[in-house]
Amino acid sequence: MAKLKFDSILVVCVGNICRSPIGERLLQIQLPNKTIESAGLNAIVNHPVEKTMTEIALQHGISVSDHKAKQFNAQLCHQYDLILVMEKVHMETINHLAPEASGKTMLFGHWNNQRDIVDPYGQSKKMFELIYQQLSESADMWAKVLSH
Repeated sequence: MAKLKFDSILVVCVGNICRSPIGERLLQIQLPNKTIESAGLNAIVNHPVEKTMTEIALQHGISVSDHKAKQFNAQLCHQYDLILVMEKVHMETINHLAPEASGKTMLFGHWNNQRDIVDPYGQSKKMFELIYQQLSESADMWAKVLSH
């Protein structure tokens, strides 16, 4: 059986201003030969990354200053080989919007005990730091799997 190749990855959350932009950047750093972007199921279109998350990313040497949130839609499904979502409920939403994408939609935390990575929006800086760590650990695991 042929090994699946995922050359393009879309990282999805709700607003596309906290989790998915960070997941996108973490994967871009580790998988520079792949096309990796992000979108939101209910995006705050054209908004930058949330301030606290921007600060935490910068503390880890990652700039997201050029990010502008974009809306997820069914057409995007056809452009990517793999769609990584933050929560199981996002899989259901995508399956409803684009049933043909169900076979290529997985959790960002798939290799980390099928973990949902919850939305830190409006919560404490400590919560943002925890979510950043979960994103970083999950991105590391995806990078290992996808680079072999």
